[in-house]
Amino acid sequence: MRESQFFCWGIQPSYNKWTQSIKGGPLTNARGRPHASSCEMLQEAAFDLFLENGYAGTTVAQITQRAGVSRATFFNYFSAKSDVFWIDLDDVLARLPDALAATDARAPVMQAMCSAIVAASTALGPAKVPWALTHLTLVGDIGELQSSAMSRLASQARVLSEFITTRIGGDAESALIARSASFGAIGAVIAAAQTWADASTKRGELGPYLSAALAPLCHGVQAAIDAMPPGEL
Repeated sequence: MRESQFFCWGIQPSYNKWTQSIKGGPLTNARGRPHASSCEMLQEAAFDLFLENGYAGTTVAQITQRAGVSRATFFNYFSAKSDVFWIDLDDVLARLPDALAATDARAPVMQAMCSAIVAASTALGPAKVPWALTHLTLVGDIGELQSSAMSRLASQARVLSEFITTRIGGDAESALIARSASFGAIGAVIAAAQTWADASTKRGELGPYLSAALAPLCHGVQAAIDAMPPGEL
């Protein structure tokens, strides 16, 4: 994960490579420029161009020219053009491992997993909705965007699967349940997020949508786990 992505998301790295204003100002590099500003300018420029030219009709060169930064600056923040869409999603995904680690080890595993997903989602809110959820159909061909989103979500399914397996065991049956539950959870999250975004000004917080979408999965899988013979857990 790039250092610059932390600043793009508003997260401060744990090490002290960067400096901060004594007066509580934004994090800056040695030249004194806030790191978040370039990322935000690139994102805004990209979204404007996607609406004007479509996603396929917009190049990285056009984005950097519109934002007034260099090509090198763009790739300091993003690995590919499609990454511009997922800043807010990446923020949530970066919080998930800590949210899982913070769950009560005594709680049922599926309750813990679902609670962690909802906790990680607090990075989003009514005033902070991923742009891709509300504008994706306006930018033309979205195959590349869907692929980049799915690669992110698949990696998080592995994180969830490992969490479940750690709690219930690693035999073949437990591993299958863990994989099924983790990918099912990702599907529920996608459904909840899109429904939440579609609610427009009435959307409120994302958490209740996630809880409602995850509840059937979590209750069903937990029942299957509880029904497993003790020797298989």
